[in-house]
Amino acid sequence: MTQSKLFTQVIDCLKLEAEAVAQTAARLRPAEVERALTLLRECRGKIVVVGVGKSGNVAQKIAATLTSTGTLAVYLHPSDALHGGLGVVTSEDVVVVISNSGETDEILSMLPYLKHRRVPIIAIIGNLRSTLAARSDVLVDASVEKEACPLGLAPTTSTTVALAIGDALAIALMQCKELTPEAFALNHPAGRLGKRLMLRVSDVMHGGAQNPTTKPDAPLLEVVRAISRGGLGAVNVVNDNGQLIGLITDGDLRRTLERGELSDLAHLTSAHVMTRTPITTTPDTLAYDALRVMEDRPSQISVLPVVDERGACVGLIRLHDIVRSGL
Repeated sequence: MTQSKLFTQVIDCLKLEAEAVAQTAARLRPAEVERALTLLRECRGKIVVVGVGKSGNVAQKIAATLTSTGTLAVYLHPSDALHGGLGVVTSEDVVVVISNSGETDEILSMLPYLKHRRVPIIAIIGNLRSTLAARSDVLVDASVEKEACPLGLAPTTSTTVALAIGDALAIALMQCKELTPEAFALNHPAGRLGKRLMLRVSDVMHGGAQNPTTKPDAPLLEVVRAISRGGLGAVNVVNDNGQLIGLITDGDLRRTLERGELSDLAHLTSAHVMTRTPITTTPDTLAYDALRVMEDRPSQISVLPVVDERGACVGLIRLHDIVRSGL
């Protein structure tokens, strides 16, 4: 088969599945969708998503999407359910079953035990005249005219439609619950969005014994040693009460050496070199906001002193620290 024919097959498959999703959107009845969403929204327990084979893969993804968007959900394989896994289902749960045929043996075998627990069953189903359809409380029509598979055997279009319906229900629930970006981030702490909304300056700053400081009357050589010991490219200048009064960076030292005479260097102190009232941040500030403070200015800065509500210097944060955190 030529490359052009293979390319055409890929495009045809995409078009077929996209058209199937569009047809599903036009075919769904408001009453069935609203009934399903009401059950899911008012569920006092968790959503148990069930499926076998490729539908099982879809069910796992739907459960993961529900959980990550603020609705507690778990995946349950029917075979596991019949061998003890059914214990995860309580009377306060809602069960969502994904099935194209509606006649899968493992699913039909577990239905009586779900009914015994009096849990409502929502079927995302391809065959509205199936046994599963007859025994479910709510039917969401996921039928398709044909699979993208040329043999009509491999679940392709049907699983795409079922997945799209699951995503749509999850997003609708997310909006019903008015999930905020902050709440979403709580479930995604390792992602970039989660870090932007959760990671604080205190999480990445150099504080305590790692906070490099010096006094305003410290000789220039002592300042150089303090910066070298800290290894952060800067040192905070504090008074006797620990309050920040200035900042000295490697750049400040370099500019001082360029401007001054060698004979004058022995008389210079921190107070002569430091940047007075530098831009600062606080431990509770989002690290992403601190990053913006450093970058969104005509002349970028690479370090920020960290002060508490009393003006006491509690640390130093570098641009490098924030970037290394994954922001």
